[in-house]
Amino acid sequence: MTDRGEDALTLSHDKLQVGPSSMRWENDKLIIAIDEMTWPHMGRLQGEIIVEPEALTTVELPLKQDGSHVWRPFAPLSRIKVNLNRKGWQWDGHGYFDANFGTSALEADFSYWTWGRYPCREGSVCFYDATRRDGSDLSVGVIFDPKGEAKVIKAPPKAPFKRSLWAVKRETRADAGTTPRQVKQMLDAPFYCRSAVEIQFAGENTVGVHEALDLNRFASPLLKPMLAVKVPRRRGWPA
Repeated sequence: MTDRGEDALTLSHDKLQVGPSSMRWENDKLIIAIDEMTWPHMGRLQGEIIVEPEALTTVELPLKQDGSHVWRPFAPLSRIKVNLNRKGWQWDGHGYFDANFGTSALEADFSYWTWGRYPCREGSVCFYDATRRDGSDLSVGVIFDPKGEAKVIKAPPKAPFKRSLWAVKRETRADAGTTPRQVKQMLDAPFYCRSAVEIQFAGENTVGVHEALDLNRFASPLLKPMLAVKVPRRRGWPA
């Protein structure tokens, strides 16, 4: 929640520390310790998020043919426990752990993408769709089983649904003739939306996490300065 300088970063085999917050592996669990000032509310957010993977994968999905951008689904099937110092921010359920890596700015190589991860009978299914700057498209559907094995599938058709509060275009994959719907708002920004979305997949209704990212908007010189206001910056450790 705060951009920090190099002096605030320490890295070891099992732990990443950024200022007062950290991520560490302990007894096959990922423990995320949060100690941050929220902005602009100026309140202290503290607590832990514990992610316990059912299995770790070795899967990497290149988002570009040259490998300059990669999606790495470390644990697409996990249990998660949240305990933060806010009323109602204590719960446990199913979750996942993934990351994106790249050697260039996202907005330089992509104009738009959507991603979704949904629990299903076989484990979990992920859909990744992106429009690259060179005019080509990425379209991938993958099912992960409880052992972490991945199976590429033919994705169902694209299904548009209601735009976000900031009018970001949204679509995902779902059974033909069905319409996804948002069941919970998570994050709504002028260029990005993350939400819990219900779809029908293979005849089964399921609720998962969905994101839509408009990188044309993100690249706008009118929007980028807003990030510096929304996310405070510190050179070193002090919060």
